[in-house]
This record gives sequence, structure tokens and C-alpha cells, in this order.
Amino acid sequence: MSAPKVLVINPGSTSTKIAVYQNETCLFEQTIKHYLDELVLYPTILSQLEFRYDLIVGNLEIAGISLNDISIVMGRGGLTYPLESGVYEVDDRMLTHVRKGVMGQHASNLGPLLAHAIAKIIPGAHAYIADPVVTDELEPVARVSGHPRFERRSIFHALNHKAVGRLYAQSIGKKYEEINLIVAHMGGGVSVGAHRKGRVVDVNNALDGEGPFSPERSGTLPAGQLIEACFCGNFTEDEVRRMVTGEGGLVAYLNTNSMKEIVDFAEDGDEECRFYVEAFVYQVAKAIGEMAVVLEGEVDAILLTGGIAYSSLIARSVTEKIKFISTVVVYKGEDELASMAMNARLMLSGELVPKKYGSI
Repeated sequence: MSAPKVLVINPGSTSTKIAVYQNETCLFEQTIKHYLDELVLYPTILSQLEFRYDLIVGNLEIAGISLNDISIVMGRGGLTYPLESGVYEVDDRMLTHVRKGVMGQHASNLGPLLAHAIAKIIPGAHAYIADPVVTDELEPVARVSGHPRFERRSIFHALNHKAVGRLYAQSIGKKYEEINLIVAHMGGGVSVGAHRKGRVVDVNNALDGEGPFSPERSGTLPAGQLIEACFCGNFTEDEVRRMVTGEGGLVAYLNTNSMKEIVDFAEDGDEECRFYVEAFVYQVAKAIGEMAVVLEGEVDAILLTGGIAYSSLIARSVTEKIKFISTVVVYKGEDELASMAMNARLMLSGELVPKKYGSI
């Protein structure tokens, strides 16, 4: 009997990425682009559901892939209520929550909805999500912000964090749940997490711009100056929010969100670009140092990942600053489709037991 086939779906703001896996083999992969003149027809993200559903089913048919061969449909986890990491069966409560946008509206909210809609038309198929961005395993002490009105939240690149953690553990013949890691995801946002025996016990809220600055996010700003900006009368609430996320970081300093472009200029001798590359490296390394303290120095490895990890200059520079802490390993980029497929494979093998969102 052949191994089950898994359809994985990753809806983004301007694309829907799909792939079909069997064991570790990718049988089919495609990025379906969504252009502005198409998306403008849909006033909300949720109103795109049928549009994206038809494109997924149609493209699978053109590729000669029969839906009846699919046993599991894995969608990118949306902004549900906070939950522990793992694989979760898509149920009515989850569908209700992503429709309502209980933690906000984002293209990833379509993940559970698309997975459920497609699994529903396949006899015997089931829909799941894995390690959504709202994965929350913070220790109680890590939630303390400094004022009872505010609480630190866990919103980060959980899917990639967990995937590279498992890959590293496998490479040394151990389980992810047996080791301590620091994982630094460097992309459009930067998240640095302390992984203690399979749980991310502390991590910056990358969605809101906390932590190191990034191509599009400001990182943690001086509180007093931020308060002044909010009440000086020169900026709207939306403008301040965009300073923090979307138009902060390198966009604000250098008017581009392309770290590759900035690194290229820096290597060609541009002093301004070189300075901000150094500042980025400094802040990422400092955040990694903080997480070493969280783990009380017991760090089996530090993993650098995300799109910016493709830059040998940045990976090398960060490594030089942190190598005294532990072994540093680079996992370039992030493959969310492969990460979701990995979770499905671990579930099928019995290494991961699917959880019930409705029981949370």
C-alpha cells in the first residue's frame, strides 16, 4: 500500500502556495499569483475564499493530480486564539474564530478555511493546521511587561522555528524535545526564541515590531519618544502603527525593504548601508544573547534561519558575535510548505498526536 499523499496550502497576501507530498518527496509545487486587479474585486480577505479555492482545485486538475488520492490537507495556521505548538484538527470552533478574526485578520486565516473546504469534498480526508504564528508557550515570568495593563504576547515565525529545530535535532540523533536551542528567524520580521526541551519559553512579538529591527519593522522603540510621537498631533494612529510595522526598520532608514540590495551596496563600499547592516547584526546578536540568559547558558545550538540567512555576510557577522555561546548552524530561507508536510509526516508516523482546538 502506497504512503498517504498530503496537500499543503499556504495563503499569502498576494499568492497561494500549494504542494503535494508523499513521505519526504514533493510531487508537485506551485505558487499561484494573485494580481491587484483580481484582489480588488474582494473587499475583505475572507471574501477571497471561493476565488482561491477554485484556483487550487483547478490547478491541481491541470497538473493531473486527483483529489481522491489526498488523505490529509494541511493549511497554514491562522490567527486563532493562542495555543501550544503542534498539529490541530480543523474544527468548527477554529473556523468560527478565523472567520471572526479573534486575533486579527490576515491572509493566513484562509489556511484552515481552504483546508477544510477541500478536505470536505475528498472521501476520508481530514484537514489540519500546524504551529500557527500565535503559538504560545511562554513561561509566566516571560509575560511580565512592567505594567499590569500590558502583557507580552507570543506571535512569531513558529512554523519555521519548530521545523528547523526538529531538523537540527534529527541531524545530531536526538529529539527536538530533548535539547535547548536559540532560533533566530531573520526575514521581513525578526523573531528570536528560546527553545527549552521542545517549548518556546520566551520570544519577541515579531508581528508588533518588538525585538530587533528588520527590513519592515522598527523593533522595540524608546518608549518616551514613541509616546511623544503619539500625542504630538503630527501623526494619526495608522501612521504611528506603520512606523512600527510596515514602514519601520530599513524602509525608514534607507527607503527599501531589500536586505540583499543593502548588503550588496555595503559590500561595494556604501558606508551608510554598511552601518545599518552592522546595526542589524548587532541587534540580532544582542537578542540571541538575551535568550542565552533565559536558558541559563545551557544552549545546545543556535540556529540562524529565514530569508536574510541567505546573506553570507550577515550570517557570518552574527556568528562571529555569538559563537562563544554555542555551536551556530545556518538554515537558509524558510520553506513553509515543506514544514507543514513535515508535521503531517510526523503525525502519520505517530510521533505527533493531533490536538483538538475545540477543547482549548
